[in-house]
Amino acid sequence: MIEAHLRAYARIRAQLGRITMRRGTADPSLGSETQRKRDFTTVTALTLSTAGAATLRADAVVVGIAKGTGPKGGLVVAPGAEAVDKAFGGKLAGVLETLGASGAEGEATKLPSPSGLKAPVVLAVGLGTAPGKDEAFAAEVLRSAAGAAARALNGTKKAAFALPVEAAEDVAAIAEGALLGAYAFTAYQDGGKGAKAPLAEIALIGAKPRDKAHKAAAERAITLAEELNRARDLVNTPPNDLYPESFAAVATAAGKEHGVKVQVLDEKALTKGGYGGILGVGTGSANAPRLVKIAYTHPAAAKSLAYVGKGITYDSGGISLKPAGHNETMKCDMAGAAAVFAAVVTAARLGLKVNVTGWLALAENMPSGTATRPGDVLRMYSGKTVEVLNTDAEGRLVLADALAKASEENPDAIVDVATLTGAMMMALGSRTFGVMANDDAFRTAVHETAEEAGEQSWPMPLPADLRKGMDSPTADIANMGERMGGGLVAGLFLKEFVGEGITWAHLDIAGPAYNEGAPFGYTPKGGTGSAVRTLVRLAERTADGELG
Repeated sequence: MIEAHLRAYARIRAQLGRITMRRGTADPSLGSETQRKRDFTTVTALTLSTAGAATLRADAVVVGIAKGTGPKGGLVVAPGAEAVDKAFGGKLAGVLETLGASGAEGEATKLPSPSGLKAPVVLAVGLGTAPGKDEAFAAEVLRSAAGAAARALNGTKKAAFALPVEAAEDVAAIAEGALLGAYAFTAYQDGGKGAKAPLAEIALIGAKPRDKAHKAAAERAITLAEELNRARDLVNTPPNDLYPESFAAVATAAGKEHGVKVQVLDEKALTKGGYGGILGVGTGSANAPRLVKIAYTHPAAAKSLAYVGKGITYDSGGISLKPAGHNETMKCDMAGAAAVFAAVVTAARLGLKVNVTGWLALAENMPSGTATRPGDVLRMYSGKTVEVLNTDAEGRLVLADALAKASEENPDAIVDVATLTGAMMMALGSRTFGVMANDDAFRTAVHETAEEAGEQSWPMPLPADLRKGMDSPTADIANMGERMGGGLVAGLFLKEFVGEGITWAHLDIAGPAYNEGAPFGYTPKGGTGSAVRTLVRLAERTADGELG
């Protein structure tokens, strides 16, 4: 059977985008440490270039435009595009206004280049309102603009990005946004039918290849984007190829590649260990469940983090079957596990001085003659019993077992990530995830970390009065409670399985994990990689002693 799982893994891996850093014009050694030889099909290269925006040979040059704040308003050309504006006789803003450009964030306008530019096309991307004097564009503005530009340049071989660069933080934001924007999931499509390949090469104008901070910022962006795109690919992979065993094979292969220890508990080990929650969810499927532990350790680490991810590779709802129209995107119900997996691998590749362990609770929730029924009682790994009132509230069951197991190692903090409730989407929409915790200070820290990383989140409470709704006359607790506040009820359920005295946070990413609408900024249609950046930044802050 392992050969079949590896064949499925090979199909998944063949999709993953290879991102490399190539030599800049002033540093022939750049890229020697980060060039990676892989069997990926899509190559997006990143260059830090000292060439000018007017003289660099490329297929397009990207510039920023913003809404002016002066009494006359109008458009202004952002720093970094001075040479391009000069080629237009100082009238680039006026030409763009004539074409209808407004400078709104994410707006992209193409126009032919005048003489004096090596690139035949200029792409002007909106940056919103220009900052005040002595202020800079926010990192998320640059990140989003770079992503929108990269998406607009699908099918292009090389683009020069002449966006505002004043510090290493700007290099990081532009590189990250461009690499995330240059993404496409095409593994199951015929490339000969007019599909455009993602932007192949990105040259960052104004970034200094010999500057250690600039180079480090670009290399971090490469690593983060590569692993986040891996998470996107896992979310986008259809469930006939991505199921618990094949997901475990992906994790095992990544562990070997990056020196991360991986342990896989199969159905026999889960049965022997008493993981009633994971087994109860997976018992209705022909694809048996798995619990995967992926652990990165650093010899100088003073702190440890445990990340727990919901990995329902397909969620039909089980016996409590989902209604028509709610099944088509349920391959995304493993986005939490994908985020945890990507974050641990990223921490390892960055060499962070913190121990990070990921727990991937993998199962397929299907209806059958062997499936768990509403009314069944499961004995969880912790020893508690749970009355299952709704088999479509399955994510909290697999997470409960993984949280109890992770607690045994007594980490400094546990963070679980899950596409857990539709209620959270009703509360916060499709772009913001909720943050709950058993410690107010930690909840605030996670929320602030997400904001710093460029992800939208919102702190949510865990009202004690909602706990009573999960009282069961048969078991220790039921997996359902009051309908109103359902996202908070789910958080309260998970809290029951966190070890005593351990700091814990719960991220409900049901909204932003899968984008069913049109792409925007650096966010594609489909899997988004939600929470990866937050988890990585949380590990970095912990390694630097900022948390705990």
